Amino acid sequence: MPCPCGNYGDPFKECVCPPFKVQRYWQKLSGPLLDRIDLQVEVPRLKKEELGIFSEGESSVVVRQRVIKARQVQQERFSGSKVRCNAKMKGRQIKDFCVLDKDASELLKSAILHLKMTGRSYDRILKVSRTIADLECSSDIKAAHVAEATQYRALDRERGLGGIN
Repeated sequence: MPCPCGNYGDPFKECVCPPFKVQRYWQKLSGPLLDRIDLQVEVPRLKKEELGIFSEGESSVVVRQRVIKARQVQQERFSGSKVRCNAKMKGRQIKDFCVLDKDASELLKSAILHLKMTGRSYDRILKVSRTIADLECSSDIKAAHVAEATQYRALDRERGLGGIN
């Protein structure tokens, strides 16, 4: 996370900013602006030794195939409408296509209350949860999908301020 000295949260350099200056710095970023960013992920700086190291994971080909399949599901879901993907859903579509079971609903309510998120954040989490479910070929949005989508709201989590301007 940024701060006046630029080192807040850096694992290699100590931040010298007093907490009130970090808070003031963050208040310059408006809550409504952050609400409009679906995926908020903090990426820490790597050590020089880590730059050339690649971990084993899914190949790009495998990931690409999963994305293509998820996009096809979304195109079928929204056929006959102007919407082409989950991110563009409006209120009625969110209500129709982002139905949560009891566990997922309770988890999302808890996250919204705990992180003091706005209604816009709630909708963003639902849309991202729907996409995660699509990527896993799941017709239902499960608590695990909501948990993962909530993790992508890093700035809300770190600040604990949700939509406060």
